[in-house]
Amino acid sequence: MAELSTKIKLYIEANSATWDNTKVSLQDDSDGNGVYIKTWTYSFSKPTDSQIASYETAGNTAEALSGVLSKRQTEYLTWQEQLDKLYHDIDDGKLNKTGSWYTHIKAVKDANSKG
Repeated sequence: MAELSTKIKLYIEANSATWDNTKVSLQDDSDGNGVYIKTWTYSFSKPTDSQIASYETAGNTAEALSGVLSKRQTEYLTWQEQLDKLYHDIDDGKLNKTGSWYTHIKAVKDANSKG
């Protein structure tokens, strides 16, 4: 199930705006009712429960993609190490699909597919 914040961000983007902590805040009172919109000061209407629910699938997709991209980021080499690999691939004449930089990047992307 997608987080409320994700679904609200999608709703805000659908209304041609971006998340702004000064215009919306979420709260969980730890009373078993979960997270809710505490404040809303955008120029367009606060989403209804059914509008929020309509973003469930898109929210799940966005969260899955975010997880994949985050995992890729941890598995990629630093930019300095990647540049060194590129340098050696160029120097060795392997700036193609057999080079060490390409094979590293491809392995990370293949292991963490966007779907």
